[in-house]
Amino acid sequence: MTDAADVRAALAENASPADAAHLQRFFKTGAGQYGEGDVFIGVRVPATRRVVKRFRGLDPAEIEVLLDDPVHEHRLAAVLLLVDAYPRAPDAVYIQYLAAVARGRVNNWDLVDASAEHIVGPHVRAGRAPQSVLDELAASSDLWERRVGVLATFDFIKHGDARPALRLAQALLSDREDLIQKATGWMLREAGKRVSREVLTGFLDAHAAAMPRTMLSYATEHLSAGERTHYRALR
Repeated sequence: MTDAADVRAALAENASPADAAHLQRFFKTGAGQYGEGDVFIGVRVPATRRVVKRFRGLDPAEIEVLLDDPVHEHRLAAVLLLVDAYPRAPDAVYIQYLAAVARGRVNNWDLVDASAEHIVGPHVRAGRAPQSVLDELAASSDLWERRVGVLATFDFIKHGDARPALRLAQALLSDREDLIQKATGWMLREAGKRVSREVLTGFLDAHAAAMPRTMLSYATEHLSAGERTHYRALR
């Protein structure tokens, strides 16, 4: 029977001290930065995904051990294992995932972006959890809970429904965190690309003047130069 120690050992085989130093800088682990104190062993994401495939079906208790590990790549493996397990045990995985989010174990943007749209998004969209979950996450004082709420709306967007993304974007217009502004602008941009251009321009017509610069920049990336200039001039 495999356990968390086996996953750690497999990841260690792919670790690189040089990559660890790069990832520590890239994910802002310095004092006062958003990833302060996070620890990397230097495993690139493709290698982590290959390891995860070897351990599909890992017992939830062993995934929990990885979620509580101080090493970033161990937690990434854990959330990817939860994503893989979600279709087989949606309720149990959803509960385990949100509990990990609540105790601060899904605590960097890559961990959130690899998981929220695949667990929280489909769970809410299927009616297994109320849409108010997204609003509660977006209203949290915790940066990562807010990002989980925003990224969960990507699942809705991919299924042609931009309404949750627009609702959360409006609620987050005054958010001062760069990582929330980027995520929200990203979802708005995707709504314009995947749902309809009018969905995006309608939101911009109503809210561009109040949007933070970063959010507006991300949201308008794929518009024409003239449209970008128009909306950015409204601020």
